[in-house]
Amino acid sequence: MKTATIERNGISKEVVALVSRLVDLIPGSGRRCAMGDVTLSLLDGKHRVAEDVFGWNRATVEVGINEFKTGITCINDLSLRLKPSTEVKHPKLLADIIAIMEPQSESESSLRTTLLYTHMTAKVVYDALLEKGWAVEALPTVRTISNILNRQGYRLRTVAKTKVQKKHPKPMPSLKTSGE
Repeated sequence: MKTATIERNGISKEVVALVSRLVDLIPGSGRRCAMGDVTLSLLDGKHRVAEDVFGWNRATVEVGINEFKTGITCINDLSLRLKPSTEVKHPKLLADIIAIMEPQSESESSLRTTLLYTHMTAKVVYDALLEKGWAVEALPTVRTISNILNRQGYRLRTVAKTKVQKKHPKPMPSLKTSGE
């Protein structure tokens, strides 16, 4: 740990531990700004020293310093970190899945939802795609196909077995005895 800046500024290990605990309690972008404030106030704005002393990511501290100086909070666009879905990457696959599923699907009888019910499982769709000419290496896993079907609104419906209705015996007419 680089102690020259800490010793020169007269910061004890207890203060370092306290600051570290307090900054950890701050949520979101306020934590970054607090890291920048602490780094500017205690460590002369040296983000590499903040990394060694507090264990913070120096890139985060650098952004926090800039946020603290300017008063402008950087917004993280977390949606850009997501992988694109299989449907986006392979639109032909989605078209083939829909072509397989449409003849086998039916809507709910009361039409209360937009879900389509089917008797086909993801494994059956996977096998049908193989029969259509897709290579095993080009197809996603069965679990991924199941996720695609769910995102497209297809739901697997179990077939309810019909129960045999038992014949109930007719009630016997009550025998009344007279005069007793």
